[in-house]
Amino acid sequence: MDNQKNTSSLKAIIVVLALLLLGSLAYIFKMTTDANKMNTELTTEKSEKEKVLDELAELKSTYDDAIAAKTALSDELIAERDKVVKLMDDLKKSKGDADSLRKYRAQYQQLSAKMKQLVAENDQLKTDNQRLTVERDSTSMALGQQKKLNDTLVIQNVNLAKTVEKGQKIVVMNLRTQPVKVRSSGKQIETERASRADQVKVCFALAANAIAKSGEKTYYVQVIDSKNNVLGDKKTETFDDMTLTYSFPVTVEYNNEAVDVCNYLDGKGKEFAKGSYFVNIFDKSELVSKTTFTLK
Repeated sequence: MDNQKNTSSLKAIIVVLALLLLGSLAYIFKMTTDANKMNTELTTEKSEKEKVLDELAELKSTYDDAIAAKTALSDELIAERDKVVKLMDDLKKSKGDADSLRKYRAQYQQLSAKMKQLVAENDQLKTDNQRLTVERDSTSMALGQQKKLNDTLVIQNVNLAKTVEKGQKIVVMNLRTQPVKVRSSGKQIETERASRADQVKVCFALAANAIAKSGEKTYYVQVIDSKNNVLGDKKTETFDDMTLTYSFPVTVEYNNEAVDVCNYLDGKGKEFAKGSYFVNIFDKSELVSKTTFTLK
């Protein structure tokens, strides 16, 4: 009877121990499961935080590239990039729990949407700038070529004008002088002696020129003796910055054909002195012909 009672007590103890063991095992299993779940959640949260930081870093890099283009949107791009940098700093300092990560991801998505809009506008501005640069360069090149052409035409026109002006000049040629004695009958006798000379005959010819201006042409004859005295009328004319003292003028009606002209320098009752004489023909201020003669 006592043995049966002891056996029953032993069985009861074994059952209690078994139940305790099962309870312990169940508790350990639950603790292990909870720990693993917590570790998994922590790992997931950490991974999500790093993912958001990587995405924000990529977003910042996109802004950096867009800002480097230096368009009209640069200031706005910089402001948005600064928002991304601030969000990254805030996220790094956060605990990285699920609630805060949801908040940061929402902000990231807003910034990402804004970035796409600004980058699209920035790319369009870059394209427009490139097109305008090409157009400006093409216009500048065309203007440069046109300027060169205009400069060439100006030079050609100037040269042509000079050629025409030069071609329009009337050539004074065949200048000749002859001292003469005038008899009472009016007959002229050539002489080389100063004591016999009453006048000096000055003749010259105007060459034919079809493109010269026709009409009256006035030339100024200057006769200078060996003492550098201007003989004759000794009148003066001013042409630009030159003052000319001359012996007498000669006016010719020119009709584009060759014409011979003669005029006389009168001794006015005085004997011509012995020596060399210089005869110059001026077309206004321009010396167009000259010669010399000598009286013995």
